[in-house]
Amino acid sequence: MIRSLLLAALLICPAIGLAQSTAPAPAAEAPAKPAPAIPAAAAAPDAAKIVSGSCAACHGADGHGTAPTNPNLAGLPADYITLQLAHFKAGVRQNPIMQGFAATLSEADMTALGDYYAKQKPRVAKAKDPKLVAAGQKIFRGGIAADKVPACAACHSPDGAGIAKNFPRVSGQYSDYTYAQLKAFAGGTRGNDPGGKDVNGAIMHTIASRLSDADMKAVAEYMQGLR
Repeated sequence: MIRSLLLAALLICPAIGLAQSTAPAPAAEAPAKPAPAIPAAAAAPDAAKIVSGSCAACHGADGHGTAPTNPNLAGLPADYITLQLAHFKAGVRQNPIMQGFAATLSEADMTALGDYYAKQKPRVAKAKDPKLVAAGQKIFRGGIAADKVPACAACHSPDGAGIAKNFPRVSGQYSDYTYAQLKAFAGGTRGNDPGGKDVNGAIMHTIASRLSDADMKAVAEYMQGLR
């Protein structure tokens, strides 16, 4: 009897070991996926490089126009410059040269250029015609009530330094450029975009259309020597 039990035990134990050895091994855990790489922050635009490569030819590296028909940008409000570049790019403001240049700029580029030129120091300029200056001073400070023309100082400040992005610096600006812009506003080639996006330009369109040619020349001359 005892022999029979031992023999049965010997036969059962190898079967159990064989069953254990043939059981499937637990599946290995898959390796953890690496965390996605964080993209590097885009480098800030090099405004000085853009200026030297494109802007300086007309506006100077220091923001002073290289000809009386090219505006001085030094000291203009940064937001104003950025907004004008955006308007050129969108076709709100028309100028073939500036539209072609603005088309190549990103929003960051425009902001960088605005900041760059706003930090440049404006130069003190002088007016040339005393009679025009006297007439222009009256309009700049008090407007022309009979023609419903408000004082320029109300928006551009008494010293012509401008206010934020909406109203640019006008003191020290070339009289030729200012006169040309007043003519453009009056004629509707500026500040009269079909979509009405140039809100402040539309204000200037209304005001300039009420000025005579002599008024425009007088105001432009006064602004050039304003400080």
